Amino acid sequence: MKAFRTDELWVHLYWLTVLAESGSFTRAADRLEVSKAAMSQKIKELENMAGTALVQRTTRSVRLTSAGEKLVDNLRDPFAQIEQSFLRIRDETGPVRGLVRVSAPVAFARQQLVPVIGDFVREYPQVTIQLDVNDRLVSLTREGFDLAIRHSQTLPETHIALKLCDTHAVLVASPAYLAQYGTPQKPDDLERHNCLYYLRGQEPPRWHFHKVTGGEETVMVKGQGNFATNNSESVRDAALQGLGIALLPDFSARAALAAGTLTQVLPAWRTVDAFAESLWVIRPHTAQVPKAVTTFIRWLRARFAE
Repeated sequence: MKAFRTDELWVHLYWLTVLAESGSFTRAADRLEVSKAAMSQKIKELENMAGTALVQRTTRSVRLTSAGEKLVDNLRDPFAQIEQSFLRIRDETGPVRGLVRVSAPVAFARQQLVPVIGDFVREYPQVTIQLDVNDRLVSLTREGFDLAIRHSQTLPETHIALKLCDTHAVLVASPAYLAQYGTPQKPDDLERHNCLYYLRGQEPPRWHFHKVTGGEETVMVKGQGNFATNNSESVRDAALQGLGIALLPDFSARAALAAGTLTQVLPAWRTVDAFAESLWVIRPHTAQVPKAVTTFIRWLRARFAE
């Protein structure tokens, strides 16, 4: 067994806890901003010092051995206390500063968040925002995100969820398409149109419409068309090309509606359950939240409440 000094252990042990949370050397190295080779070397050195294997390596992932699991279980609380103590002291003095890692859906990030993020950065120049634009539901804890923006009806019970803003679905088409094929006057008219829709399965969706005023009438229409995709921004772009009538979240259609390149269809009707009706900010449960994270969340909620 290799001889070692106690002060050599701390970095090695911390990297092991990050590896356990991340589930792979690649993700752990990304979180620590080191190379995968450096990550692997650190774990090998720790195993040499411990005199036993701590990690079981496979081609796609890593698993801790029983010895590794015991070690990480004993390390989580002490490292969390150290981090919380440091953040508490740092946040008590000086300006808001630090790194905030954020995950957000593609359409919302590109069309709504990125155009205004400069306002936050200018107000808080010592905060660094790392934005992951992805429709995949990331694991905040395992992948090291401080918060995520979700457009969803269901939220993880293990996280703090704060409403960002309400949203609703809107039916739109280009002026050119409507000039050529006519403007629907009621939901049933959509059955004679090319409907562009968000892909959630093999079958075309069933759109349920509720009249905004004048009664409780609800109508179901099967949205059939020759183009579907699992990204609302792409559905919008197809509508902009005049391919048909699209059902979109309002944040995907807002800019095009304001510019007049898309026109709202059936404004007297509102769809039911086509998309989630709220955007949420979620973050993991932690005893001490960095000031940069809480500041960014407050800014987001104030900005999009408008």
